Amino acid sequence: MVFAAIGISYAEAKDFIESFRETGAIDRAVLFLNFASDPPVERIAAPRMALTATEYLVFEQDMHVLVILTDLNNYADALREISTARKEVLGRRGYPGYLYTDLA
Repeated sequence: MVFAAIGISYAEAKDFIESFRETGAIDRAVLFLNFASDPPVERIAAPRMALTATEYLVFEQDMHVLVILTDLNNYADALREISTARKEVLGRRGYPGYLYTDLA
């Protein structure tokens, strides 16, 4: 399993890790934890790093992998914050037009 937590609190991260330990999933997991206090750029990078690790495990190690990305709302908010700082033209609800392409 590849698990990426985007923009979560320390308490949420602790809960996830404890849950993975209780079930034994922690031994077969790759975790990417991005906290709410981290810069928005890191929130943008977290899912990309998780998917890169997944591609390696699937295509190079011939493994079956479950990918969990949470919370994509935090990802979208970080993308909006960065695009606003770059003075890009925003689309619906203040998000950049390429948000939906990014999520695909």
